Amino acid sequence: MPAQPLHFVVAAVCLRDDRGRLLSVRKEGTRRFMLPGGKLEPGETARDAAIREIREEVGVELADVELLGEFHGAAANEPGATLESTVFTARALGEPVACAEIAEVRWVDPEDLPDDLPLAPLLEHQVVPVLLGRTPEA
Repeated sequence: MPAQPLHFVVAAVCLRDDRGRLLSVRKEGTRRFMLPGGKLEPGETARDAAIREIREEVGVELADVELLGEFHGAAANEPGATLESTVFTARALGEPVACAEIAEVRWVDPEDLPDDLPLAPLLEHQVVPVLLGRTPEA
């Protein structure tokens, strides 16, 4: 019997700086940049998971946490796996830095994404278009 494909349920946060740039992170051992966030723990709400993950991954507390939307697509670092992500917008209280499994943080301009920056499919094709008021790609 073939194994079931992996499916992850995660929460993530869009943090913008005063120039409108979006915070992206790259986890250790990976090459794609994505939103900070991660898997929900048993009994945890998506909002609570997002707040906890941001604290763990980039070392900041959040203010003004608002739901951006629910997104579904291919997982960035798990070939064949799918992802269900609840994405929030928020304001960072402090300067984000790489913590825990995060190897690198990078601020990117969603209006002008660098061609040479490998982004997670969900971020590039679904979340960024919504942030810019555009229709996400299928």
